[in-house]
Amino acid sequence: MINVLNLLKKKNEMDAAIIAAGEGLRLKEEGINVPKPLVEINGIPIIQRIIDIIRNTGNSSITCIINEKSEELESFLLKYNRSKPVNLIVKSTPSSLHSLYQLNRFLSAPFLLTTADSVFLESEFKSFVTYGMNLKDADGLIAVTDFIDDEKPVYADIDENTRITNFKDSNDGYEFITGGLYLFKTDIQKEIDEAVNSGVVRLRNFLRFLIQKDFRFYAFPFSKIIDVDHLSDIEKAEEFLTSNLSDSKECK
Repeated sequence: MINVLNLLKKKNEMDAAIIAAGEGLRLKEEGINVPKPLVEINGIPIIQRIIDIIRNTGNSSITCIINEKSEELESFLLKYNRSKPVNLIVKSTPSSLHSLYQLNRFLSAPFLLTTADSVFLESEFKSFVTYGMNLKDADGLIAVTDFIDDEKPVYADIDENTRITNFKDSNDGYEFITGGLYLFKTDIQKEIDEAVNSGVVRLRNFLRFLIQKDFRFYAFPFSKIIDVDHLSDIEKAEEFLTSNLSDSKECK
């Protein structure tokens, strides 16, 4: 189903999109029986924490894509966000880029894109958005972190001006990895269509595609961004937020 809200953007507001179309197989193998976005961190489902943080920061709409096997997630999103509905796309996709392709028809620049399994500080997120919205001569801002605890991280090659010059799958001495938060300031609809039609898959490859087209992306460092892929990540995320209680309380 698709529930669309037609809202006018105000100054410093933006559309937001959340990719939650994965299946969370690694967590399922470790005994987690709920969809990964519904895994609770200090009592709050990961995806709802992200939604609340985005709303606290200010946005004109939130659109989320989930896969067709996520009835429990769909029910939660519709029920929990009844007073402020989320635009919902229920469609299984072959890759994160194809999820963005489905989301893009509801987005206009500037827009925020995030994955549904990242835990970060709300204060840093707000700084990220404020900095990005005021960043001149940039096509986008990408969150990075030097906390590297991911099985398949994307390393960012960053120059002395914080511009990202490339994305790498292997560590060749790079300090930072991407953190699953992207602020696109330029309309990229044409590039999304071109990439999908030319066979590009995965968001990381699309980012390389944009770099090759001379899009100007800059890095914004977060102290820590934790991707929740394993049971051990849940404990790490809860400890991280507990040590920053002002952030964890803001989202409740």
